[in-house]
Amino acid sequence: MRVPPGVSAGDFAAAIAAFERIVGKDWVFTSDDDLNLYRDAYSPYLNEPEERIASAAVAPTTTEEVQEIVRVANRYKIPIYPISTGRNLGYGGAAPAYSGSVVVDLKRMNRILEVNERHAYALVEPGVSYFDLYNYIQEHKLKVWIDCPDPGWGSPVGNSIDRGGGYTNANFRNHFDSHCGMEVVLPDGELLRTGMGAIPNSQTWQAYKTGCGPWVDGIFSQSNYGVVTKMGFWLMPQPEAYMRCTVRAPRFSDLGPLVDTLSYLENSRITTGFPDLSSPLLSYPPIGQIQLWNENGPPKLSDEHIKLLADVKQGYSAELEAYGVKEGIPYWELWLSFYGPMEVIEASWRATQRHYGKIDGVQFRVVDKLNLPIDPSTAEKYHEPELGVPSLRIFSIGARTPWNPTPSHGHMWFSPIIPRTAEAIIEANRVFSEAARDLGMPLFKTFTLPACFWERSFVFILATPVTEDPATNKRYREGFKKLIEVGGKHGWGEYRTAPAFQKTVMDQYSYNNHALQRFHETLKDAIDPNGIMSPGRYAIWPKSLRGVQS
Repeated sequence: MRVPPGVSAGDFAAAIAAFERIVGKDWVFTSDDDLNLYRDAYSPYLNEPEERIASAAVAPTTTEEVQEIVRVANRYKIPIYPISTGRNLGYGGAAPAYSGSVVVDLKRMNRILEVNERHAYALVEPGVSYFDLYNYIQEHKLKVWIDCPDPGWGSPVGNSIDRGGGYTNANFRNHFDSHCGMEVVLPDGELLRTGMGAIPNSQTWQAYKTGCGPWVDGIFSQSNYGVVTKMGFWLMPQPEAYMRCTVRAPRFSDLGPLVDTLSYLENSRITTGFPDLSSPLLSYPPIGQIQLWNENGPPKLSDEHIKLLADVKQGYSAELEAYGVKEGIPYWELWLSFYGPMEVIEASWRATQRHYGKIDGVQFRVVDKLNLPIDPSTAEKYHEPELGVPSLRIFSIGARTPWNPTPSHGHMWFSPIIPRTAEAIIEANRVFSEAARDLGMPLFKTFTLPACFWERSFVFILATPVTEDPATNKRYREGFKKLIEVGGKHGWGEYRTAPAFQKTVMDQYSYNNHALQRFHETLKDAIDPNGIMSPGRYAIWPKSLRGVQS
């Protein structure tokens, strides 16, 4: 049996026996076969000594059991690492940040405690998946939508705590922002409810976020200050209609007005759904259609088009632009979606066209216009999350196909946040492509477009492959860290990352001699003096390990 670092075999055996008394022997896992399920399937340290491996796992079903597990961990100084569904592939999966930790697997805590149609909110436990919540809503014929990421097998609790994003109205796409109220087991086993939940028998726990006094919810996201056992979420009222449209611009220089106008329209709530940038001329797909490209192959290009693409530098060549104008292929295509009463979204679309009309040669088209609700099978014709439907089709990204004959073993997500401007897109492409080329990294081979999950910034989401060759993985790991540092020097930070890179990412947040990191550590020492709660998560180490681990 594996033993956590710094823990005696006798103490660990006593802790395991205590865990078995709490949850039952069948729900404590120590065998290699069982613990293999808690490895990071996409680990950049795959089968290397540095790979992060759990020493055991324990699966409670109630908040009270979680409290008892935490108290046992304190008694024996056992590092624990809670997960919800552990499906965060590309960002660490179910593996602990500190190798040897005991994973506290919350998948059995899978109760949907309330879905309130009248006020459009849900209260769920961490083991509830997006599929679970969606199926519950469908079964009870409730007129609310979830906002879910790709893929939909994860947990609303886990995804929001790691600050993931989705695809419907801007109000709901930022999943942590759309939460309302938490129940948290603190590192000493104490139970806390945030916001209005701090009032016994609160009538507005999921209706008003902050309560009174300091709002503490944020310290439980991307941190190691507690185990979230219940969490509320605001849901999107089922819209009456949906319309998807595109704005097509013919010239490279049109990217500036395209982006600036988008920011105005979205911040003004004229357009409400997920904006999606693409480039038909550069053969760069919108995010919402990547699964279709993976399933059916990319659009066929003429020989002339392929030849011109080979000569493009930083996404531009005058010859390619002239070819696009001649053939009617837009340089940029912005996909917009609208939700609401049909008369409202049609008026919003007219306003959108008026604002974009200043771009010379701009073209508009309505791609889809749907009255809602639709039959769930109809959603398969679309990018399902944009219709509030969870899906696993995004995994076509790693499938073996005629146009992807040698897929990788997995990937690490490189996800820097940049300003929402065309200048930033062009500069980030220049900076990262030059760095990636020098580092031999398979990123930014062509001009890359960012995603628009959040309203006032862009995020690049690029996959660095994980292979079965340790030497290649090491080169990619070191290159990945260098790219993070390059981004930091330009004022661009990652918004989340896998444990292997969390120290490098947090090192970029260095204002005033790393004041933020020092504050994190001050909180850690006060809240978790024994250092048992997810040590090392987002580079927040307990005092006993500080300066020793990386």
